[in-house]
Amino acid sequence: MHFLEFEKPIAEIEGKIAELRHLSEVAGTSITDEILKLQSKASKDLKTTYKNLNPWQKTLVARHPDRPHFLDYANSIFTEFIILSGDRGFSDDKAILGGLARFKGRTVMIIGQEKGHDTETRLKHNFGMARPEGYRKAQRLMKMADHFGIPVITFVDTAGAYPGVGAEERGQSEAIARSIETCLSIRVPLISIIIGEGGSGGAIAISSANKILMLEHSIFSVISPEGCASILWRDGDKSKSAAESLKLTAQDLKELGLIDEIIQEPIGGAHRNNKEAFKKVSDKIDKNLKELIKTEGGQLRARRREKFLAMGRIEKKNLTK
Repeated sequence: MHFLEFEKPIAEIEGKIAELRHLSEVAGTSITDEILKLQSKASKDLKTTYKNLNPWQKTLVARHPDRPHFLDYANSIFTEFIILSGDRGFSDDKAILGGLARFKGRTVMIIGQEKGHDTETRLKHNFGMARPEGYRKAQRLMKMADHFGIPVITFVDTAGAYPGVGAEERGQSEAIARSIETCLSIRVPLISIIIGEGGSGGAIAISSANKILMLEHSIFSVISPEGCASILWRDGDKSKSAAESLKLTAQDLKELGLIDEIIQEPIGGAHRNNKEAFKKVSDKIDKNLKELIKTEGGQLRARRREKFLAMGRIEKKNLTK
């Protein structure tokens, strides 16, 4: 288990529990009571810690190396997942994966950013940072789903779109804009789940949905706290302050009306109990999909567009001196 900086007190207790278990095996004595007491304390401390996380700590949890990624959800929640590759123009970008799958007996199109779990897979998937061909693949899959009347479900987990020279030469910003346009144009249900990081346009490109759901300890922001601190204060050490100011947590965004629902995570984060996290996400997808499929396609598109046009709109009020 990888422990974060703020989890050190819990890590120390877990270490003592491991020592006592080893001592019990070697000495052949029972110290169950002491172990149970420490386990109870660790559980209480974990619950208290995660109940009071600040925005910077939530950012660290959202980036936790053991946190489940898109492929984990795809292989656990869905069945018969068939990956569809390529943008039909340049190449296949492994940072964004997608394809047809079955969800509770219904055919769906699932698309998501995949970060990878180790050095090999992280390099393969470019740490979840898509190039233009990745967004053009997402567009192709959404249009295919629209043509055949198949609901679209996207999973967002990226620090942002890849900012490399080659990506810019191939039209990165245009690809992101076209992807947003496609999200707002299709006439089928579109549900997006922020499962980790939702970074800038790279995230919005596949999350301009009818329903935006966020895991409790995920983040969604126009820029990373580190990037914000570097630009505003030219000091990366002020990332914690930047995280506070950005209002990037699920709780902040729900209050601002920018997302629709928060999915509660297992105590200690999704990485501590993947199975429970998968079930909670599956239940929320099922609930929202059942609601959306009752709505006619034109209304789905109109409501989706109006939802985003209304964000940031300032209502005119009569001002009197």
